[in-house]
Amino acid sequence: MPTPHRSSFRLPVVATFAILLGLSGCHRSRFPDVPAGYREYAYVSNAGSNTVTVLDLVYLRQDHTLQVGTNPTNMAVNPTRNEVYVANAQSGTISVINADANRVVATIAVRHRPSFIAVEPSGHRAYVANYGSNSVSIVDLDLRREVSVAGAGEQPVQVHISPDGRTLVVTNHGSNSVSVFDVIPYSAGSPASASVTHLRSTFSGCPGAGDTVILPDSSKAFVACSAGHQVMALSLAAAPGSWAAKQNPSLTTDRMLALLDVGKMPVHLAMKPDGGEIFVSNFDSDSFSEIATWTNEVGGTYSIGNKPVRGIVSRDNSTLWVANSGADSIGLYSIDDGKLAGSVRTGSGPDALAFSEDEHLLLAADTHSGDIAVIRTEGKQGPALFTILPAGISPNDIVVKALHEK
Repeated sequence: MPTPHRSSFRLPVVATFAILLGLSGCHRSRFPDVPAGYREYAYVSNAGSNTVTVLDLVYLRQDHTLQVGTNPTNMAVNPTRNEVYVANAQSGTISVINADANRVVATIAVRHRPSFIAVEPSGHRAYVANYGSNSVSIVDLDLRREVSVAGAGEQPVQVHISPDGRTLVVTNHGSNSVSVFDVIPYSAGSPASASVTHLRSTFSGCPGAGDTVILPDSSKAFVACSAGHQVMALSLAAAPGSWAAKQNPSLTTDRMLALLDVGKMPVHLAMKPDGGEIFVSNFDSDSFSEIATWTNEVGGTYSIGNKPVRGIVSRDNSTLWVANSGADSIGLYSIDDGKLAGSVRTGSGPDALAFSEDEHLLLAADTHSGDIAVIRTEGKQGPALFTILPAGISPNDIVVKALHEK
């Protein structure tokens, strides 16, 4: 079997020589071994070329270029089957990619200008925010068709399903509001059309409501008010009859807890995997803010780089990586030490970020240069750019899918 992690992208001679020198050392210190039959792919949506680039993360090379709908804007991975879904804004469709074969196997019609897709934990249903029709589509992924539509606020830009599968949070960019829906968790034999039962709550006062995270225990949601300088903290209703509801009956209703002051134009929220803290990318302040989710308080706001647009936190909760789109770099912040830990160069205009499954690689979509920066997260001299792989025009999202041979 060929040695994994050889890039097919042509680097300058000096860079290639440096990489080869590094590879002459201990292989395991740079990249982990993978079992026989293991495959891992990154899927990159390219808004300007109406394609999805498939990158092989074992051999670090381009694997396929798939034609999808017009203006793909967002993707989601199915947690229980080998499928990837692409929201095509201008086509009003969802493309279904079979990750085993890396080909488009279905196209699902939804409503006008789908902007975001979320797959529920069971993997049987998806929810699509339709920016142009002020609605949310409920999609049966077994039947591969839209089965129901729920009304939302103006210009819904994101939709998120809680980890317990009971709550759907929709951010309405145009009406500066957040809609919260009751969801009946999936069970075998239940019709998908019954999933969204009713609008449970609406919260106003969040200018440019956009990016959202929901805590791992499904108790709270935090929403970036991107047209202002705040993050909205919401308490999500506990399940009737649950221990929390019995202890405190007031927890059975949704409530706004706080509007937290952060920097200007908060565009992205990165949550620690343990849910304890959220890091806010403040695009117009060149900073990030740190929010403690237990107390709903801002611990501080810190400079990070020019035009921070995305963040991602390592699985061990120790490091925050921030894409500084105006500086063509990734900034590193040590959460444990509470200080900046360096930066790594990328291509032009880094935006979307994704880890490989074991997090030895970080991928950054370089929107302006149309490529993917592949960063080695650990090395003898710390994190460093390993290679750059080609993508399409204006890459805007990345998801990763690992396939284990059964």
